Amino acid sequence: MIEDPVLLNDWHPVASLEQLATTSVLRVRLLGEDLVVWRDPQTDHIQVWQDLCIHRGAKLSRGKIINGCLQCPYHGWTYNSDGACVRIPAHPEQTPPTKARVKTYAAKVRYGLVWACLGTPANDIPPFPEWDTPGFVGAVCGPFPHIKANGPRLIENYLDAAHFPFVHEGMLGDPNKPELGDFEARITPNGVESDPILVYQPDPFGGLSGKVTYTYHAFRPLTAHFTKHMPMRSDGLSPQNGMILTITPHDELDSTGWFIVATNTRKDAHGLGVEYLPRIAAIFEEDRAIVEEQRPELLPLDLQAELHLKSDRVAIAYRTWLRQLGLSFGVA
Repeated sequence: MIEDPVLLNDWHPVASLEQLATTSVLRVRLLGEDLVVWRDPQTDHIQVWQDLCIHRGAKLSRGKIINGCLQCPYHGWTYNSDGACVRIPAHPEQTPPTKARVKTYAAKVRYGLVWACLGTPANDIPPFPEWDTPGFVGAVCGPFPHIKANGPRLIENYLDAAHFPFVHEGMLGDPNKPELGDFEARITPNGVESDPILVYQPDPFGGLSGKVTYTYHAFRPLTAHFTKHMPMRSDGLSPQNGMILTITPHDELDSTGWFIVATNTRKDAHGLGVEYLPRIAAIFEEDRAIVEEQRPELLPLDLQAELHLKSDRVAIAYRTWLRQLGLSFGVA
């Protein structure tokens, strides 16, 4: 297990409800720990456990669910929803010993994702202001697995509007109009936040080309959010999107990204996900090509290690905040 107290005591996405709708037992990895995520089809109750049978170390993620319990695929040891072994098939008359228990972890469902904490949660699951706002619908876009980069590099890229004209030319930016409006960024009790940042976009989703604003938040070290305001449409609607990028850190240089979007321009959540996914995937692959090749691979928290300008104010605040938190994973 990766021993970073900041991340061990934080919430991380490990699966989507859509994944668990098609298979009730999933194998995942978080902070160097192999986990099994399973859903009881009868109650929809979801568990996150260490992926290890206490008997002979088999992977419980190869097992199956029987009457609300998870059965090991090796010798059939069966564990109830509390993680206690309740049946040993080779000795059906024997009451399993009390130490025959699986290591269980805290799990919650929010925004269509299953979140897990390997330690003691220091905070709640990060907020998503638009998710429950009347008039907005939300959807999960992802996962985007096998990213060969650490979470802090991915989050800093997400918080950076100055790269739009060059990495996402024609969609999110125009290299002939690369200027950003003036803004400030600050560290608050809830993380990092920016003022609205004015940028030009040739194809802002749900609106006409023109100036849009991004207001950024880094609620947790590996979860960032923006609110995007777009030009008013001819029907009088002021399109607004909220989007979260949250990273699952599997191991060093092995991450999965999840995008969660909420907008006031669509009415159907399923249709929203289907419509947004190709666009988000195209944008993300452009970012992946850059971030996977950034050096150093560890995000420098020493502000003297790289050059910074006014357009880097969100990144400066993010790096400063990570240093204040004492984060050690993915940073230098």
